[in-house]
Amino acid sequence: MPDAPRIRLPDRSTSPWRALQVRVALGLGLLALVVLCVYFDRDGYTDTSDGDVNLVDSIYYATVTISTTGYGDITPVAEGSRLFNAIVVTPLRILFLVVLVGTTLEVLASQGRDQWRIARWRKHMQDHVVVIGYGTKGRSAVQTLRAKGYDLEQVVVIDNHSDAVAQAKEDGLACVVGDGTRREVLVRAGAHAARQVLVTADRDDAAVLMTLTARQLNPEAFITVAVREQDNVPLVRQSGADSVVTSSESVGRLLGLSAVSPALGEVLEDLLTYGEGLEVAERDVQPSEVGLAPQSCGDQVIAVVRGDRVHQFFDPTVTQLERGDKVVVVRSGEELPWAARPGADGTG
Repeated sequence: MPDAPRIRLPDRSTSPWRALQVRVALGLGLLALVVLCVYFDRDGYTDTSDGDVNLVDSIYYATVTISTTGYGDITPVAEGSRLFNAIVVTPLRILFLVVLVGTTLEVLASQGRDQWRIARWRKHMQDHVVVIGYGTKGRSAVQTLRAKGYDLEQVVVIDNHSDAVAQAKEDGLACVVGDGTRREVLVRAGAHAARQVLVTADRDDAAVLMTLTARQLNPEAFITVAVREQDNVPLVRQSGADSVVTSSESVGRLLGLSAVSPALGEVLEDLLTYGEGLEVAERDVQPSEVGLAPQSCGDQVIAVVRGDRVHQFFDPTVTQLERGDKVVVVRSGEELPWAARPGADGTG
């Protein structure tokens, strides 16, 4: 029977060496406190060997007492000393034992804390992005989301490979360990409440099954799927994918274009690189652009999104931009995402 899916949230724990140093310091501090108290009240104690209690005897008494060994050769005889042992030393002894078994308690507390974090994470996980597969394509997709300003706390990764899970946690992502083709794994990742699902499987047949399951769980999510072979695109679309990217065909086409026209290949590679040169982006039509032709915008418009359809900029049905339209533009990659676009104010 396959292993049950597990949720891994990004680590927020401190260094184990730091935790060990804190525990050792706390234990020594408790011991030193008892030594000082006994030494300053040494007249209230008696030693069966010579009757007197000095600093060494105080250290010895504190050690055997706080560790609950208690040989009985040094004992409090004064009423004040006995009262002090009852109301002060005994609680310190209990606290010292807690420090000694701190590792076990830390494990138990950590498990409880993890359960609380997972419960809190599930409660707030709505309209998020689910990335199935954290290989090269999945990591590149997440890096693009990060570059575009997405909150990584709203991204959940599904993968069943230990190295991919470790990488996802290192990148600050929540990860569900399991097979993305299984319904219960997708449910744990909150795919039923997700806004987008990105499928980056190693095999096209697995991608089809992942798409079918995700679409069944969430009829409203926008599902983007990466496949290796162009022949499998219709099948993936029939499975419920909204957008399909053919990885092998796209890479091959880019290689061919680079061979035929190195300049064209360089431009396309530039468009795929975020933060420098050129980039392709989608933005809302500005109020000053309503009624204009797509070619009249300050940005270089290459497509118009109206409703659920994408139109080329030369499509006669979109000769004038309307309120609520979105435009796909080519712009400078160095512009900040929230900065005004060239010509957006009508002065371009």
